[in-house]
Amino acid sequence: MVNFKESSELNTLNHSCAHLMAQAIKHLYPNALFWVGPVIEEGFYYDVDLGDNVIHDEDLEKIEREMKKISKDGKRIYREEISKKEALERFKNDPYKIDLINRMDEANTVISCYTQGDFTDLCRGPHVDSVKEIKYFKLIKYSGAYWKGDSKNKMLQRIYGVCFKTQEDLDKHLEELESAKMRDHRKLGKELGIFVTNDLVGKGLPMYLPNGYIIWEILENYIKEKEKKLGYLHVLTPPLGNVELYKTSGHWDHYKDNMFPKMEVEGEEFVLRPMNCPHHMMIYDNSLHSYKDLPIRIGEIARDCRFEASGALKGIERVRTFCQNDAHLFVTPEQIESEFASVVNLILEVYKEMSITNYRFELSLRDPEDKVKYYPDDDMWNKAEDTLRKVLDDLKIDYVSKIGEAAFYGPKLDVQVRPAVGNEYTLSTCQLDFCLPMKFNLTYVDKDGTKKTPVVLHRAVFGSLDRFIAYYLEETKGALPLWLTPVQVNVVPVNNQYHLEYASKIKEKLYNDKIRVMMDDREEKLGYKLRESVMKKVPYTLIIGQKEVDEEKISYRKYGSEETVTLSYSEFIDKLNKEIENKELL
Repeated sequence: MVNFKESSELNTLNHSCAHLMAQAIKHLYPNALFWVGPVIEEGFYYDVDLGDNVIHDEDLEKIEREMKKISKDGKRIYREEISKKEALERFKNDPYKIDLINRMDEANTVISCYTQGDFTDLCRGPHVDSVKEIKYFKLIKYSGAYWKGDSKNKMLQRIYGVCFKTQEDLDKHLEELESAKMRDHRKLGKELGIFVTNDLVGKGLPMYLPNGYIIWEILENYIKEKEKKLGYLHVLTPPLGNVELYKTSGHWDHYKDNMFPKMEVEGEEFVLRPMNCPHHMMIYDNSLHSYKDLPIRIGEIARDCRFEASGALKGIERVRTFCQNDAHLFVTPEQIESEFASVVNLILEVYKEMSITNYRFELSLRDPEDKVKYYPDDDMWNKAEDTLRKVLDDLKIDYVSKIGEAAFYGPKLDVQVRPAVGNEYTLSTCQLDFCLPMKFNLTYVDKDGTKKTPVVLHRAVFGSLDRFIAYYLEETKGALPLWLTPVQVNVVPVNNQYHLEYASKIKEKLYNDKIRVMMDDREEKLGYKLRESVMKKVPYTLIIGQKEVDEEKISYRKYGSEETVTLSYSEFIDKLNKEIENKELL
């Protein structure tokens, strides 16, 4: 998918198209006022105040027609530089522009306007020379957006669009968007019965349906088994905590705006937890430790709650409650290198088995010029960053260093994935922390008998299970591999009167062989049942007719193929087990 911000030509063209759209909107809605209209990775948008008017699908078509009319008129686009005083006078009837102008530094800011025909807007540019260059565009969607992103402010209408140099490029992009729409995990989640949301329950609070919980449970068991082999000890901690816990950890001062409001009960103040590390610190502190006990690896599939703005919520990818595949590794300084390497190898192993290939590593480091932002210990930072670099170099892993992106308490490694739908985001992470153990006065007895403070590695391989399921649904277009799919085999008798008994025996044998199986014995035509099995993306559909009954065999169709294959039951179950063991994609 094209990134419009990375191409200077497309950036300029889409910026100009945003102004063309604003001019068209002004023609159709003379009282319209405009906030900002930036270029984004997916094209451009403009936030518009249309008063009592509400945008609908048909309105986008009207705006497009007006844009084409303006483009054909071919007016040139002119830049003009003005003083702050002149800008305030020119836009005195526009509260949105006045707000922008008042926040500009009068001494150092060049205020510029761009004019095309009867439309002038405050803008730094650049733009194309003439509106006739803006020919191949499409308005994609619209949504609500609070002014300045603040829910206390007025809700504006945000209209998105894209613009290209040629019709061919536009058509190609629209095809990619349509493909992305078909991959959207929200659409797939509904069609495949994975999850549901309901405003009566609450925005950003998804509920997993039976099929979704099967996927959840498989992933949870999969990662926990891998962790157990590496010596992780799994725990269960409550999804809320005393406010004092987060004041001790420092999260209350730095993170409380992202938490749900505190609750007062019997003189105590509680908050829904946004992260699990403070709980795990207290588990470590529950007993005395020697250097011989370390590393101690505490793992948990833990539910957390964070307050996300309603406009940022997206299916199960961005929610207000989620489960982290979380772990905290308590280590000595000498163990940082080996434990960090173990985490990186675990991530690589999982990605290989899950056939995840489109990812990259980012190593977030301290900005040495910004001492206030980070924990003040130069020696600690230098050693920690050198250790992480060494591990990545030894493993021959390509990574990008991000200066100034480290957490307050230490450097971190993020694995960025490019999903099939939407922007790049972090899936896995491993963070080094020297501060939290000190805040909780955690210690271990070292070889010389003195008490030392352990170092903590925060790590999450799946990130949150919710986001990982969303990501994987979109990567596979909902056609999950056999080992992960909720229903692995659908048994379909051709005629219930003659074939149901044998089909039922096959279903029972598959169940006893640990295969997730269903049987479609409805009184419907065979073609209808086969099409529905395909729509549900069931990997294997067994067709049980007279031939199968007579020969005591099975015939199957694999998802994505119309070929019918006949095998003995033992051959079929061997095939399934091999595919499950190898975690093959469909």
